Amino acid sequence: MEFILRLERYTEKNIIKFAHKLAQCTNNLINSFVVYLEGDLGAGKTTLARGFIQWHGFDRVKSPTYTLVESYKSDLVHIHHFDCYRISDPEELEYIGIRDYSGTDNLILIEWPELASRSIPKSDLIISISGDGKHRDMSITPTSEPGELVLLCLDI
Repeated sequence: MEFILRLERYTEKNIIKFAHKLAQCTNNLINSFVVYLEGDLGAGKTTLARGFIQWHGFDRVKSPTYTLVESYKSDLVHIHHFDCYRISDPEELEYIGIRDYSGTDNLILIEWPELASRSIPKSDLIISISGDGKHRDMSITPTSEPGELVLLCLDI
């Protein structure tokens, strides 16, 4: 099952509004939840991740483009944001201990998952963003039962 959400007037604000709804829908999950963010450069993957993380109360959100991962932890949530764009070999994620990030109660956002498919945890939800300067299409595909519940919560 796949759903398409079309943002007719593409603005950063529209992506962040969707990211806040996604964050709200994942807020009460007990187990880890993994979201793959796919799309070309400039599609809005990092904007979506930033909005998701900010909804959880973290004001300063850095892009993990050069560090591979940025983590955000509070008493209520643990979020790990991966950007695999600059990895030359998926083994690099093993060196930084990617398996340690996928314990219970973690929300994991992974940009460019196709570049590290062997080393990353299985997705619960895949969001593929495409479009031009005027609109964005977000293809949202659940790949697990929790992913299906989040999709229902999104009410698309």
